[in-house]
Amino acid sequence: MQPNLTMHSINPNLGQEHAMRRRPACAAQAMASDSVESLDLLRGQKTVEIRHNGAVYRLQATRLGKLILTK
Repeated sequence: MQPNLTMHSINPNLGQEHAMRRRPACAAQAMASDSVESLDLLRGQKTVEIRHNGAVYRLQATRLGKLILTK
């Protein structure tokens, strides 16, 4: 069974203050402040399900170290 991940289980510090935070001025700042390590998402598993807007996506790590996201 795949773990049930939410943004709060990935990063428990996300909350209302995160939602109200101003957007960074450039994309580089956005990536630096809102990035998540793939190891944190996968937690030692090869695949993980991600629920987004009522749909379920599957994030999979390949043997070559690439990531595949499918719906």
